Amino acid sequence: MSRRIFGVETEYGITCAAPPAEAAAPGEGTARPVTADDAARYLFRKVVAWGRSSNVFLRNGARLYLDVGSHPEYATAECDDVRQLVANDRAGERILERMTREANDLLAEEGVPGTIHLFKNNLDSAGNSFGCHENYLLRRRRDFQAVGEALVSFFVSRQILTGAGHVRTRPDGGAAYAFSQRADQMWDAMSSATTRSRPIINTRDEPHADAEKYRRMHVIVGDSSVAETTTMLKVGMTDLVLAMVEDGVRISDLAMAEPMRAIREISRDMSATVPVELAGGRTMSALQIQEEFHQRVTAWLETSGEEAELTGVQRQVLDLWERGLAALRTADPSGVETELDWAIKARLLERYRSRHRLGLDDPRVARLLLAYHDISPASGLAASLEKRGLMARVTTDEEVAAAVDEPPATTRARLRGDFVATAQDRRRDITVDWVHLKINDAAQSTVVLKDPFSPVDERVEALLATLRE
Repeated sequence: MSRRIFGVETEYGITCAAPPAEAAAPGEGTARPVTADDAARYLFRKVVAWGRSSNVFLRNGARLYLDVGSHPEYATAECDDVRQLVANDRAGERILERMTREANDLLAEEGVPGTIHLFKNNLDSAGNSFGCHENYLLRRRRDFQAVGEALVSFFVSRQILTGAGHVRTRPDGGAAYAFSQRADQMWDAMSSATTRSRPIINTRDEPHADAEKYRRMHVIVGDSSVAETTTMLKVGMTDLVLAMVEDGVRISDLAMAEPMRAIREISRDMSATVPVELAGGRTMSALQIQEEFHQRVTAWLETSGEEAELTGVQRQVLDLWERGLAALRTADPSGVETELDWAIKARLLERYRSRHRLGLDDPRVARLLLAYHDISPASGLAASLEKRGLMARVTTDEEVAAAVDEPPATTRARLRGDFVATAQDRRRDITVDWVHLKINDAAQSTVVLKDPFSPVDERVEALLATLRE
């Protein structure tokens, strides 16, 4: 199977929690609360100090920046393996968690009451949405629009497996559990916009590579995943479907008549069996649509001979995909309740609510949901769930720790990471983006890297030599 470049961009929610009234020092109760904007400035103070900007590239090849609405965002470096991508995504959590600790130390030093928290979720208490975007490099083809339209039904139905789980308020009062936090926030199937209409697939032609050869599929519909196994499945199953479509297998018969209506109906149907109308007039449930995609991928792997070339993580993806569908088919999530976010969270909520006899709309339930997405090991639940065997892992702590400082060794990210690290060590002024590496000196030496698959380039070696002079 051909190599593919993957990337994930995650926007994080941010807040600064005031100390409990009984814990506040005299006079603290009247202090001005720390807003999200204030918290973000504290979070990025050290970054701005060394990078002279809140938009920087890191030693591991990733991009870190402050997005619109004071949302910290981490974009992984280019990865060509799903396990590698999971490690790099988790590395982003560790980097931002370290920044949060440093920001809280600054607050304490300056006598500012409050504790900053970062959340890997998609909604805040005011209903504002922020995203988790996936990027898949495709060979440029004339029928990109048609391919994207055919894939919409895959992305709309995928949430029954990869949704983060969501407690939504019902219009008639009370609350109900749903698959996805993001589903109710999407407004278009395909569009070049991002914030205005929030399409499932963003069609802006920005490949960050040789535009004659490549195009980037920018998917912005997915929920932010807490469990590594959910991230693995989300990206891995999409990669397999894309490979199948690129090989000529048609999926246009699965296109939905009204995808934006369907995405909401599917999210709210925890049985995954309510039928939605397809463009051809048939009806199928989300479960049936995903079963059909799984069957077609499996058949294609067998007939094309690609099955023998599958990596270990790709086999894990197929296995979890199949078990996730079986769990929905039998209404028994026990087989995936440590691997899929919506199932892990549902189990956690049910036990907590039963113990304390709470409704889904109880404020204590809302606090538990936030703790599930809190990336700090001190206040978040993920680390504890992992230690207790209630949340499965794909990577090891050692892999994640290495990915914090080291770029992927098999892609263009290695060149960028080495360039950034050398410049930082030598205190040289540089300008970097996904494609360009530039030394800001009299010569203005610049290298343009159009091949995201290549980790070696003699021109970059020359730049590194210049930096070391």
